Formats: sequence, structure tokens, C-alpha cells
Amino acid sequence: MSEDLKNRDAETSFGFASVPESGRQGLVNEVFSKVAGRYDLMNDLMSGGLHRLWKAELISTLAPPKGEAPFALIDVAGGTGDIAFRFLDAVGPGGSAVICDISKEMIEAGKARAKERGPLTFVQGNAEALPFESKRFDAYTIAFGIRNVTHIDQALAEAFRVLKPGGRFLCLEFSSVEMPLLDTLYDAYSFNAIPALGGLVAGDAESYRYLVESIRRFPDQERFAQMIRDAGFERVGYRNLTGGIAAIHSGWRI
Repeated sequence: MSEDLKNRDAETSFGFASVPESGRQGLVNEVFSKVAGRYDLMNDLMSGGLHRLWKAELISTLAPPKGEAPFALIDVAGGTGDIAFRFLDAVGPGGSAVICDISKEMIEAGKARAKERGPLTFVQGNAEALPFESKRFDAYTIAFGIRNVTHIDQALAEAFRVLKPGGRFLCLEFSSVEMPLLDTLYDAYSFNAIPALGGLVAGDAESYRYLVESIRRFPDQERFAQMIRDAGFERVGYRNLTGGIAAIHSGWRI
């Protein structure tokens, strides 16, 4: 293999830029260390505030049981707690949640918000190598996090590994807009308004520019659904939200 081919194989995308694969996670971590204290603001800018409704819909789709039987959730890349808090509000007394996030700053932001939230544990860890035994959890959620993973296929394999047989995988992620005109309007807003607002409100236009570009790099609904199937999940499907600006993907470990 030529040296040029080796170098090319070792590169991956960081937004629209190409970076060494070994350095990508560090760049992503830097972005989230900057935005951790303004995470809700970030998602408000990215979604026009709709992320709150989408997250509620994710929990509604999961439909946590109301009884006393144990039901364990792992929420990956969920440091600030948005999904886990909603889950604990919805589940019965048997429910418990673990938040696993690679970013120390995001976890610190989540702990500051947690207060009295029931059985909730924070663990720092990488989605590509989860620090948990196999077949531990009844449900796995990840919201607006998987597009920031360097090896998505590896993260999906880990999701499958830590779920019990009968466990459910749910992913909420920005996706490919499938409504004419809305896609043009959303592109214009994303590439122009979001970085400008990030610079104005958060003093960090570059992080917001990366986040917009990372959405465009992420596989569309059908390709991501196939990746979920390739990881071993069955009964895989997805549902578009707001014309495909976001989508909820679902799969089961049978």
C-alpha cells in the first residue's frame, strides 16, 4: 500500500474538513467542552427550539414501563441529562438510568442540573467502547450524539452488546430534510444564521459551524437504518420529525 493511500485511509471528516482519524475525537471533545454550559441554547439554535418536543417524543416512543419491575436505561452522549431526566419522570419506581458521556464538561453540566432526580448515575466513557458488561440494559438512547462519534458502526455494535435480549435502541438525530422548499430554507438558516447566532450569543461561531456541517455529513435516514441492521438489530425503522429535520431511529435486540 502506498504512503499516500495509508494517509488517506487514516483521515476522516470533521464537519466539512478532513482530519486525521486519531485526532477527530479530541476535536469533537473540544467543541463540547466549549458549549457544555450552553447546551440547551445550542440545541435551541440548531432546532428553533423544537428539540424539546422531539426529546419528549423520543421518551413517548420508548414508553417506559410504569411498574416496579427493574428497567435500566443507558443514555449515551447525554451528559446534560435532557433524556435521562425525561425518562425518570416517565418510568415507574423500578426505573434507573445511567448517563455515559465522553465529555467531562458535559457531565459536570448534567450533575449541576440533576439535583433530586431519582436513581441516576453519571459515567465518563466512549460510545465506541462502553465501560459496561454485556446484556446489562433494557434500553439504549442517544440524542444528537451519534453523528459526533468517529466510528458509528463501532458505537452501534456497542449499543447492541450492552442491551439485553428484547432491549430497544432509540436514536434521535438531525437528519435529511425530505420536504421541498423546507430543505432550502433549512440549509440557508443552518449555514448562515446558526454560526452567526453562535458567535453573537455564545461567542463561538466555529463550534456551531462544525455542528451544522456534521449534520450534512451524517448518513441519511435509509443509510443509517441499514447501519443499525448491520449491527445486528431487528425490526429497524425510523420516523421523521418536522419534515426530516430530525428523525427517531429504532431497533430491537431480539
